[in-house]
Amino acid sequence: MTTKNAGRAGWSAVRVVRDRNAGLFLAGVVISGFGTSALWLAAGVWVKDLTGSDRLAALCLLAMWAPTLAGPLLGGLADRARRTPLLIGASLFMAGLLLTLCTVDSPRGLWLLYAVLFVYGAVGVVHDAAESALVAAAVDRSLLGDFNGLRMTTNEGMKLVAPLAGAGLYTAYGGAGVALLDALTFVLAAAVYAFLRIPADRPAPPSDGHRVRSAEGARHLWSHPVLRPLVVAGGATMLCAGLSGALVYAVVDDLGHSPAYAGVLYAVQGAGSVTVGLLSGPALRRLGARRFAACGIALLAVAVALRAVPDDALAWACSAAIGAGLPAVLIAALTTVQQQTPGPLLGRVTATANTLVFTPNVVGLAVGAALVEPVGHRLLLVVVGCALAATAAALLHRPASAERTASRSPSDANPA
Repeated sequence: MTTKNAGRAGWSAVRVVRDRNAGLFLAGVVISGFGTSALWLAAGVWVKDLTGSDRLAALCLLAMWAPTLAGPLLGGLADRARRTPLLIGASLFMAGLLLTLCTVDSPRGLWLLYAVLFVYGAVGVVHDAAESALVAAAVDRSLLGDFNGLRMTTNEGMKLVAPLAGAGLYTAYGGAGVALLDALTFVLAAAVYAFLRIPADRPAPPSDGHRVRSAEGARHLWSHPVLRPLVVAGGATMLCAGLSGALVYAVVDDLGHSPAYAGVLYAVQGAGSVTVGLLSGPALRRLGARRFAACGIALLAVAVALRAVPDDALAWACSAAIGAGLPAVLIAALTTVQQQTPGPLLGRVTATANTLVFTPNVVGLAVGAALVEPVGHRLLLVVVGCALAATAAALLHRPASAERTASRSPSDANPA
């Protein structure tokens, strides 16, 4: 990257941070993301310590992911209520709910932990939908790509730091200590959201039933010539990412390292994601959403396939490339959803898009875990790389009619 492009990326990031509402949103993401990442790690360790069961520990992640399947329904809540009070109320509700985990000290209390994690996931779906809609209304459209890139950067940065802090806190004070930390971050995030100043944060009164309103989001997403291919490509990419992620321990074993070495590769991957997050705004403006996403997927395809070669230096390079390539389609899809969706629909469309994009990741993890031993990780990595390359090529094939339709629909980008 040239010095000129680096300077543009840096100036765009400064513009986002200097925007009052954008800066407050990013602060909320940092604070709440720290607590969430810490709890995500500690919950599994907590269950493992109480039961000794890997299966029960894995259910923690499932409990947090399961509500994503109800995204279209849950996202409708973000379109039926004032979104700023919704963010504040959801944060304070979770802070209070997390305090109940202080009573979990034996296997008999695990039902409460799983229940809290399930509610945590459901509230997260509503929270993300409301936040996306508010960002589209509060942040200048020309900065949405920069904002979403910085959001990705802060999230990945928290994933590098928070799990270590969570592990240390768990070692010193147990699971209750981590739950208290997460509760505190929710309270602080609520305080940050209280300072938001966003006009026109009043939803229109519903004219149809809840099911009809929920279907409107999916219908808008699927009928839109710009959004549909990005979301489909995002889902295909996350399916492949899940398959690849399930093979990481086989890759580490092939390199001749202990399973703990996977943590090193994940850290390198996180560094790649931090980098692309800073550059995504200028890249989106220069390339457009489709080409930016396709370039990221193509980079991901090469990196995943080359992971089949057992070489440490190459493994590090591939991890960094995976971290840089994977977020591109996610940032492109979210930014385009915010730009091309009317404000009253944005909560439902965002939640539906998240469901379609992220649910395949869980499927990919399960399929990869089932195939790694009978098929072998090297062949699977090459096949996944080829599938990603095909996804990138398909995304670059843009029908002219889609361009014309999108250009005739400027009203779709009007925020609420």
